[in-house]
Amino acid sequence: MQVTDVIVESELPAKSELPINQTLEVVSTKAQQAVMDLLRGDVTGVVELASTYLIPAALALLAIFIGYLVANYVSRIISHPVCRRVDETLGKFVGRVVFYSILISVVGATLSQVGVKMGGLAAVLAAAGFAIGLAFQGTLSNFAAGVLLLVFRPFKVGDMVNAAGVMGKVNEIDLFTTTLDTPDNRRIIVPNSSISGGTIENISFHKHRRVEVLVGVEYAADLQRTRDALQRAVDHLAAETVQGPDRGASVILAGLGSSSVDWKVRMWVKTPDFFKCTELLTSRVKTELDVAGVQIPFPQMDVHLHRVDRAERSNDVRTNIELHRPHVTNQEAPASEVPARAILRTRPMLRG
Repeated sequence: MQVTDVIVESELPAKSELPINQTLEVVSTKAQQAVMDLLRGDVTGVVELASTYLIPAALALLAIFIGYLVANYVSRIISHPVCRRVDETLGKFVGRVVFYSILISVVGATLSQVGVKMGGLAAVLAAAGFAIGLAFQGTLSNFAAGVLLLVFRPFKVGDMVNAAGVMGKVNEIDLFTTTLDTPDNRRIIVPNSSISGGTIENISFHKHRRVEVLVGVEYAADLQRTRDALQRAVDHLAAETVQGPDRGASVILAGLGSSSVDWKVRMWVKTPDFFKCTELLTSRVKTELDVAGVQIPFPQMDVHLHRVDRAERSNDVRTNIELHRPHVTNQEAPASEVPARAILRTRPMLRG
């Protein structure tokens, strides 16, 4: 029985299956050869280089550019109805997700068509992602906090919030930062991790807010006359007051302070009118108290002077000499050297 050995020759790797570094070397060599041939008047190398590498690269870039335009257009179409019917913050988030998903898909498909192995590229991207994740832990925490803010939505675009020690109107909620516009028209960008890790106060969440003005009057003022004056103040702003259960306005005797009788004047208003109504109510309370003749106490200080006769001053000087200069005995300071002294006793008082 004769055994025949069959030898199968291994095929050479295709051009697209070469590693990236070898591919770059081949392209560089062919480009140099094409330039040298062009200098000798031979354009065959340039045509081959263009048909093999330049034209596919240009088509790939064109495909990526068209994919960018398509992703931008589709994201706008999807996010617009979500912003209009559901929530502006969620609509922007959905638009970004759609945009990057389409763009990454187009880039991956284009690279596959030009011969780039996506398996090796995915491994390289995974290793790079791990290294980048270790280097940018703070950035990733901002990203995770941004996702939580977009999912749970403690506030939305247009709300007035107090977060991370900053009070302002929410302009934009991004994956890494939140942009706030302060009442004095300053733009502040706050990292999302600082917001999610602290207390968030959504000032404009409810439709109504309560204005409260604290005022103290003198003890000599009549209680009923004071209450009537404060009631007239809130009645004057009845058009701005929100009526209903647990709403309206009230005048409350808060307590007896150390130097004044303390009152609270409250009224419920619409949230956008809070600051305006606070100023109006404070001004009206002061006006009505002045009309009623009710005084508001303010700090005062009384200085009491006590006269000290000459004999007492001499005894005080003798005592000081004996205490601080024990080696001096039976010596009395002349009366002309004794400075005049007055005892001043002060104590703070609040008087109407």
